[in-house]
Amino acid sequence: MLPSPPPAPHRPLQLWGGVECSQVRIHDEVREQLHRSGHRDRVEDLEQFATLGIRALRYPLLWERHGADPEQIDWRWADERLNRLRALGIRPIVGFVHHGGGALPGGLLDEGFVAGLARFARAVAERFPWIDAYTPINEPNTTARFSGLYGLWHPHGRSAACFGRCFLNECLAIRAAMKEIRAVNPAAELIQTEDVGKIHSTPKLAYQAEYENERRWLTFDLLCGRIDRDHLVRDHLLHSGVPEADLESFNDDPCPPDILGMNYYVTGERFLDERLERYPRRTHGGNGRDAYADVDAVRVRAEGLVGAEGLMRELWERFRRPIALTEVQLACTREEQARWVVEIWRGAEAARAAGADIRAVTLWSLLGAYDWDSLLLHARGRYESGAFDVRGPRPRRTAVATIAEALAKNLPLDAPWLASPGWWRRPVRLEYPPVAAPVTGAGTAFRDEPPAPAGTPPLVVLGARGTLGRAFLRLCELRGLPAIGLLRSNLDLADAAAVRLTLEALRPWAVVNCAGYVRVDEAERDETTCRRENTTSAANVATACAELGAKLATFSSDLVFDGASDRACVESSAPAPLNVYGRSKLEAEQRVAALHPAALIVRTSAFFGPWDDHNFAAHVLRALNAGRRVPASTECIVSPTYVPELVNATLDLLIDGAHGLWHLANGGAVSWFAWAQAIARAVNAPLDRVRSATPAELGWVAPRPRLCALASERGALLSSWEEALERCLAALAAEPRASIAA
Repeated sequence: MLPSPPPAPHRPLQLWGGVECSQVRIHDEVREQLHRSGHRDRVEDLEQFATLGIRALRYPLLWERHGADPEQIDWRWADERLNRLRALGIRPIVGFVHHGGGALPGGLLDEGFVAGLARFARAVAERFPWIDAYTPINEPNTTARFSGLYGLWHPHGRSAACFGRCFLNECLAIRAAMKEIRAVNPAAELIQTEDVGKIHSTPKLAYQAEYENERRWLTFDLLCGRIDRDHLVRDHLLHSGVPEADLESFNDDPCPPDILGMNYYVTGERFLDERLERYPRRTHGGNGRDAYADVDAVRVRAEGLVGAEGLMRELWERFRRPIALTEVQLACTREEQARWVVEIWRGAEAARAAGADIRAVTLWSLLGAYDWDSLLLHARGRYESGAFDVRGPRPRRTAVATIAEALAKNLPLDAPWLASPGWWRRPVRLEYPPVAAPVTGAGTAFRDEPPAPAGTPPLVVLGARGTLGRAFLRLCELRGLPAIGLLRSNLDLADAAAVRLTLEALRPWAVVNCAGYVRVDEAERDETTCRRENTTSAANVATACAELGAKLATFSSDLVFDGASDRACVESSAPAPLNVYGRSKLEAEQRVAALHPAALIVRTSAFFGPWDDHNFAAHVLRALNAGRRVPASTECIVSPTYVPELVNATLDLLIDGAHGLWHLANGGAVSWFAWAQAIARAVNAPLDRVRSATPAELGWVAPRPRLCALASERGALLSSWEEALERCLAALAAEPRASIAA
């Protein structure tokens, strides 16, 4: 066994960063994250990263992108970016293979894989002799399982033999690459990453959990020369065809990581249960001896997770080598992402206080990631943001960046929405009947915690009885955001003094104004009431929020446009309302922007959702279910807006500190008639039950624009209306409980 390195001198915990750069081959198609995020063509991102106080950056020089022949490499992309990092004072941790198979046709199984990667590593080291940190291959064990055991990625193997060969080739290549690098720079460090989770189980499956909990250390064990004759996984490797001589070679010639890179995700802890009837079929599997469900432990385990702190302690106790959290990311709402970062940072500090040598916490991924909800198998464009959101013309800084910067620079965390624990520590986490099982290994389990303590500044929702207000209250509860809803009977928003006194008493950190006059046709006959409720009230709320220093989100409409254009309207399109309602909303926008420049003003359109009966989609479904015909306009084209997505996106923007005008509607445009037909088609109703109707037949009094579809030049944050309709119908058909991923 290798001796432990000497303890490092006391140093502050560092903030590192990473750019998601997976280049996964699925049959003949390659999925490249650098292209999806836009970073491949945007060197100026590096300056943005530097503002966070990042000390090191996991950065890709992917073998696939540079080619198999070192003599033919075009270094211009690498030169520009690595030298820029050097000038910014950020240490690059260079990676060569990230869930891919390298530059050779056979991928991980190619007979030239080991020597080929070593040659590429030597070329990189000679080009950049000042670089002193490398991760030649990211997560070898995980990649080998996905590629050689589960059949998901190339070479799509589904056997222990394929797994063993892939894994061995990766580790041999890491060792060979580091030898070539150190021939150029003897001080170069190996920062080896691996997904470190934990397996929990029922008593019957304890043997499987024990095996998998030993297998999770395989990368570090092999590189450190720890796979001796007593190792639990050794016989499995030998039986799968891994040559004993290759295993022994690491005992004789180890390549121990200088820093163990621990990648930890909320889904990394698993629970195995033989009672299949408790779980959906998609979770069912087995090992040839027992059939069992494999589910996220957080969703079923009564004791909760062991968590990052506990696993850091386990890793430290096993290897006694420096550790960095090299991937910290959560695909969720904004405050939950930030809570995850804060909890892991504090867990790292607690592990350090207990004696573990924890060096850094890494924001992964700074630019978010695409399609990891399907393990990159489906290119649906489903995006999870990171410290920056790339869905606009340039990366937009999120609250995750602000919180991480505060941690790195030891600044106060001034965010009331951090007061609640993350969803993984609240009862909402449980999807299945909870199973009690003892905590194993070092550390303690998370316990479910109550919501934010009394006195935490709330979010105030005005217009709490309407479709939008009720949705905000519902999702705030699910997201752990303390919220107070006010009704018209509680507060007359047209009374400026009453608004000021009420908000001063509540002291909210933010106000969401969902109140207003929504009867478009009646507004033509009652302009005074419409302007009072939509314009005067919005101005009063904006004035009070500005005076109290509270954030504000307020809503406007697609009806501020005249529809004369032949394309969807964006934020900079010139408004020209055709009716009283539209004019009241436009004036409200203008007054709010003048009175509270930091306010978020959201234009949206044509609500639908699973939680109320007062929307077009619900009306169509009721009519179809009753066998009635549905009249709908072919003359007016809109962008349907799924209320759960709208609310979540608005809350995210509010937490990010976004301001100004935003268009939030689901992507695409459709006439009311075609929308109704799409609903009929989705529920297998006859299409002829949807009939074309004129505005007069529909009882429309107010003139409507022909085309009032919305698009955004600031960032398309919502899915397509077709995908949103699928989600809505699925929610209606499933359970009444809401989902924050809706």
